Amino acid sequence: MSSPDPVIDANLAIALDALLAEHSVTRAAARLQTSPAAMSRTLARLRRILQDPLLVRAGQGMVPTPRAQALREEAATVVRSLAALLSPGASVDPASLRSTFTLQAADLVGAALAPGLLQLAQREAPGVSFRIRAEELEAGPALRDGRIDLEIGSIDHVDPETQIEELVSLRMVAAVRPGHPLTEGPLTPVRLAAAQHVAVSRRGRFTGPLDTALAEQNLHRRVSVVLPSHLAAMTLATRSDIVCLVPAAPPGAAPSPLTHDAGALGLHLLDIPLELPPLTIGMAWHPRHTADGAHRWLRNAVRRTLCTPTAASEITMADPE
Repeated sequence: MSSPDPVIDANLAIALDALLAEHSVTRAAARLQTSPAAMSRTLARLRRILQDPLLVRAGQGMVPTPRAQALREEAATVVRSLAALLSPGASVDPASLRSTFTLQAADLVGAALAPGLLQLAQREAPGVSFRIRAEELEAGPALRDGRIDLEIGSIDHVDPETQIEELVSLRMVAAVRPGHPLTEGPLTPVRLAAAQHVAVSRRGRFTGPLDTALAEQNLHRRVSVVLPSHLAAMTLATRSDIVCLVPAAPPGAAPSPLTHDAGALGLHLLDIPLELPPLTIGMAWHPRHTADGAHRWLRNAVRRTLCTPTAASEITMADPE
């Protein structure tokens, strides 16, 4: 049988470094915030282990032996290495990053994210690229397995280890083509229910919160088509009398990037005269990435991209976690 590996006491290396730097038991004890008696015992132990006196009396002081002088720089190097090993990770310079981040988001969220992320990367981290995947993976396992770095959108799963941060709260509005009958006169629940609608659902669902709100007023809308893509639904609304729902900032807030595509398509946004639950956009990641400098830059970039300009101006490069 092989003999067991010797137990290494890192405190001995730290004490040796202090003794060889100070040439004094008293000063070494003060440096390490311990008592002179404890430091004397440690010196005795070091002498036994190294089979060398290390420090010997010379008049009123102590001087190192040749062995101690030979160990001086090596001991200092070991202590510096220990300090680096057991210190928090150093902040990352974004300009030095050479990474590809994989994000999972709905098409509308991905379309809102991409321009802002590219701008930030070009300015701060030109070696970074992004892969934005559709909502095709079960996010909890995909985050755990490292197949995606960040999930962004309406986080509807609760995994005990997943870190979730809410980014922005939006409301749903009705989007219609210019000249649509609903643009003439006030929009009432009855008129809204009477129009043709497109629903957006990856699972093919025809109903959602709007149907629940209409049902409370004994109204029912007709959903003529269900599409898996918000962008496809908005495109359909520009070419027909179909009504689609899009997220928008609350009244009085700066416009949300998630509404930019609806504006680019020329759609008119109409306030819905019903109480609908807010849409909360957040991001989720696995906790192993929480302290990682590159991932911290990614999360901060997402915050600055999706938050309104007012809120984003208050976010610095420092991650608040």
